[in-house]
This record gives sequence, C-alpha cells and structure tokens, in this order.
Amino acid sequence: MVVQNIGNEIIIRLSNKIKIDDLQDIADWIQYKELSKKSTATQNDADKLVKSIKKNRWRRTKALLQK
Repeated sequence: MVVQNIGNEIIIRLSNKIKIDDLQDIADWIQYKELSKKSTATQNDADKLVKSIKKNRWRRTKALLQK
C-alpha cells in the first residue's frame, strides 16, 4: 500500500487482491467522516430525527394498508 499527499488530494494505492466490498465499506466510512466533520449535531439530535422519520413512515404505511 502506498499513501501519497498530492496537492489537495490524498492518493491511496492498493493491491488488486483486496475485496471490493471491503474497499467500498472503507470508502463509505471515509465519506461519512468527511461529511460529518463540521457537524454540530449531537447523538440526541440524531435519535430525535430517527424517531421522527420512523413515526412519519409508520403513518404513511398505516394509511396505505387501510386502503
């Protein structure tokens, strides 16, 4: 593995023997870290958002099932 810092990019070179699914998981994690580094949201904020989404999703599903 080779890691290079070139300009405003970091280049990582890997053997082609690595599983592509594992590499995608790592890429997803890096993207999450990059997107969330400036966030001021707390775990409590995230929990409230998830609860609200689930509640609204259940309302829509319930309405569809009652038709």
